[in-house]
Amino acid sequence: MKITNRKAFFNYQLLERFEAGINLYGHEVKSVRLGKADLTGSFIRIIGSEAYLVNAKIFPYQPGQIEGYDESRTRKLLMHKKEIIALKSKTDGANLALVPVSLYLKHGFVKVEVALGKGKKKYEKREAIKKRDIRRHIEHELSQG
Repeated sequence: MKITNRKAFFNYQLLERFEAGINLYGHEVKSVRLGKADLTGSFIRIIGSEAYLVNAKIFPYQPGQIEGYDESRTRKLLMHKKEIIALKSKTDGANLALVPVSLYLKHGFVKVEVALGKGKKKYEKREAIKKRDIRRHIEHELSQG
């Protein structure tokens, strides 16, 4: 199951992509396997020499009701220290953000695809909407006959 952050593609111009592991509880892994997660509005913050996924929602696994479970808690990302330092140096100087693009399973482990993104301006977003609408209209006309 692959969970994507569609807002990241709309709000950011994605430059580089990285893969990171994520520190989860057992019932959270089961929820991700079922596709019960949402990355909309989430971001990655580097504190010291560790990276954290903030505001990602992993909904509770239904058969096991956990009391006091916070679905949008901050989760630690598992990356090499050199990678984290390189990402921090890239984001500090150049107005770039670290954005989670997708959450997926790889060989039984949950992975997060992290992208270095540059925020789009409002006019760039409007252009993307126009292009998408034109493409849809053309496809609709072609399918009509």
